[in-house]
Amino acid sequence: MVATRVMLDESEIPTQWYNVAADMPNPPAPPLGPDGKPVSPEQMLAIFPGPLLEQEMSAARWIDIPEPVREVYRLWRPTPLCRALRLEKALGTPAKIFYKYEGVSPAGSHKPNTSVPQAYFNKISGINRLSTETGAGQWGSALAFAGQMFGLEVRVYMVKVSYHQKPYRRSMMQTWGAEVYASPTDMTQAGRNVLAQHPDSPGSLGIAISEAVEEAASRKDTNYALGSVLNHVLLHQTVIGLEAKKQFAKIGEYPDMVFAPCGGGSNFAGIAFPFFADKAAGKNVRLVAVEPTSCPTLTRGVYAYDFGDASGYTPLMLMYTLGHDFMPPSIHAGGLRYHGDSPLVSQLCKEGLVEALAVPQLATFEAGVQFARTEGIIPAPESSHAIRACIDEALRCKQTGEPKTLLFNLSGHGHFDMASYDRYLAGQLEDYEYPREAIEASLAKLPKVA
Repeated sequence: MVATRVMLDESEIPTQWYNVAADMPNPPAPPLGPDGKPVSPEQMLAIFPGPLLEQEMSAARWIDIPEPVREVYRLWRPTPLCRALRLEKALGTPAKIFYKYEGVSPAGSHKPNTSVPQAYFNKISGINRLSTETGAGQWGSALAFAGQMFGLEVRVYMVKVSYHQKPYRRSMMQTWGAEVYASPTDMTQAGRNVLAQHPDSPGSLGIAISEAVEEAASRKDTNYALGSVLNHVLLHQTVIGLEAKKQFAKIGEYPDMVFAPCGGGSNFAGIAFPFFADKAAGKNVRLVAVEPTSCPTLTRGVYAYDFGDASGYTPLMLMYTLGHDFMPPSIHAGGLRYHGDSPLVSQLCKEGLVEALAVPQLATFEAGVQFARTEGIIPAPESSHAIRACIDEALRCKQTGEPKTLLFNLSGHGHFDMASYDRYLAGQLEDYEYPREAIEASLAKLPKVA
């Protein structure tokens, strides 16, 4: 009998996170200050607690997961590894398709894997309040949940277009006790500056990050929490891939290719980085980051130092970027609209060790609907990017006869994204490929680094 759900016991939740920096052929490039010199830990302590900064800069391969974090993880972890047999049959492919289902978390996505340890490390460092941004609302929901678990106040700056597109994400955050504001707001200087120039601005993650960082830097009782991009965030997400490797071992399988959506990079890193450890040791496995054609950071951006936010409050990071003042279109994959990408993911992509591809919006929703109608789970639009790429590869296997084993990260369910599905089913969505001239105009404003 073919196993369709591979489960682990609670005792098999990883006890350590995996740090990909230990296996990279070249050390990660340091973040820089406005003077072009590496940022000191003291500068970062203004918005991050010491334990997270240690993780951010660590080169150790394994970093222990504190027991209070594992205790909260046990509310939903380990998550299932599933075989998509019905999808395979519908496609007529010889490929085996597996997915790691992160939608079983309280917030309905993979994001609590990092929000929980971030809340914990802030709490033990004497911080009682966090500020953050959110795009589609998955990260804001996750941090609101984690704040409640450890008794922290949470304020969320939610990208305005998503604030209106996804009201129930906002309701989730508020149910868990968080304050939620549509960004840009008039509560910060960064927000006021944007509104003065663009009163009808739909917002962007870069703007929302500026607002959240500004607030954290101006209040001693508040730290900033980020849902993607930074090294420590990607580190925490590796519980996904570490569990998946144990689950594949149980059934004597191993993926030929691993797919995941990629906006800031935590989704992709979470499932792919633990397999990169095998790749670095000589295993033949392909790791594919999938992004929207409307926000093509890895596939059409440039590899350069840039700010992580729209106002230049953050350090400069070496990454693939579309320019920090890039204004993404109001597509419905709200979590994949960041102007840059994780420095770690970017470096691995630059060095040819991981792959990237972009898929259009309509094909993404088509894949999400096909998955829902075969496997039953309605995926988040972000997750559907990985499903699209995985289906395309399975169809190539149908043509070639290759019996590949494919894995993708089903990073969240789409129960709070049904307005997006409504528009797709009504034929009201359209593909949008970001114009080259608009990208070039944004890239022309990249900071000059000596």
